[in-house]
Amino acid sequence: MSVQVMVNGIPGNMGRIVAETCVARGLELVPYSLTGEIIVENEAEVAGKTIQLLKPSNREARIGEVLEKYPNVICIDYTHPTAVNDNAAFYVKHKIPFVMGTTGGDREALAKLVADANHPSVIAPNMAKQIVAFQTMIEFLAKEFPTAFSGYKLSVVESHQKTKADTSGTARAVVGDFQKMGFDFTVDDIEKVRDEKEQMERMHVPEEYLGGHAFHTYSLDSADGTVHFEFQHNVCGRKIYAEGTVDAVNFLACHIANGTARPFNMMDVLRSGKMR
Repeated sequence: MSVQVMVNGIPGNMGRIVAETCVARGLELVPYSLTGEIIVENEAEVAGKTIQLLKPSNREARIGEVLEKYPNVICIDYTHPTAVNDNAAFYVKHKIPFVMGTTGGDREALAKLVADANHPSVIAPNMAKQIVAFQTMIEFLAKEFPTAFSGYKLSVVESHQKTKADTSGTARAVVGDFQKMGFDFTVDDIEKVRDEKEQMERMHVPEEYLGGHAFHTYSLDSADGTVHFEFQHNVCGRKIYAEGTVDAVNFLACHIANGTARPFNMMDVLRSGKMR
């Protein structure tokens, strides 16, 4: 039996591509989606299906019919940073397993919510397996060699499509590991680039990907400026995140079936060896 998924965040770009990827990978797309109150439409055509859009004002009244028809559904969340915590509380309240791909929100409160409830979930600031592997590498560096870059200065710049409201969740997570190495650097020090002219000229984002990209550069310089290290990962498009999201859904579905589901992150998914 195929895994049932409800992709929340339709008709947004990420919601659409995740829904299409789910169908292409053989998952059953449930014809409902949580969306924002500002969305005018009540339906959207995605992946050959008519998706009914449930808004905050009517989702409590309608979630019962969704769960009655699809009792084993797993939710995928690509909504908005301001909706992260409310949506997570909604999933926990109704005992719906979920994969949270949306960045932003109060991440500490989110982690506490699922931990206290031992709620089946996969939460990560980035769903791309190669970038998750990079994050794991930096985490290892911070743990095993915390003084390797003593005296160095850190700078971080990230560029995303101009519609992205929050600072990159990936950059936030990586900065957290650099902080463990003694860098006097906060999330507020991350430079966000959202101006399209600057994105093309300075960050070298191809024009055709201005509407969907994720470019990150982490620079480490010695105190006297004679040594420079640079870590960089640049992604054009959204497909890499959609594929990783489907991997996370399948991983979570296996744990639910085996009775071993709990809160996970993408490092757990990567370590399982089950990512395509």
